[in-house]
Amino acid sequence: MAFSSRHREDDLAENHEINVTPFIDVMLVLLVVFMIAAPLATVDIAVDLPGSNAKPQPRPEKPIFLTVKSDLSLALGEQIVDRGALAAALDRASGNDKEQRVFVRADRSIDYGDLMDAMNALRAAGYLKIVLVGLEAGREPGQK
Repeated sequence: MAFSSRHREDDLAENHEINVTPFIDVMLVLLVVFMIAAPLATVDIAVDLPGSNAKPQPRPEKPIFLTVKSDLSLALGEQIVDRGALAAALDRASGNDKEQRVFVRADRSIDYGDLMDAMNALRAAGYLKIVLVGLEAGREPGQK
């Protein structure tokens, strides 16, 4: 057996090209992963919203409060109001000024749809400036 220590130039020619096939495969897999994961990151979920920590705004001298109680009855100020008579009661309270803001308070236990019904009744009565009232963050109910 004889070994040759000489190499021909053809045997050890260097290849200077980069094999990009694995790189392209990895990039395509990443593209597919991000295409699937991106829509999943924007799915709406049910959230129990906390109180607001926004700076309280100054109250008008004579605010109009519409309260939606836990039994779904409406109160304008301190008086219970029938849903059918809401528009007339609002006109009396505001002096027929439909540009006044109406502050809406709602019991925590009522359904979102019931709150929207009350807001739709305000809209039907012509009162479009609606302010939702909430607790300031860190305060307990009944605290001043």
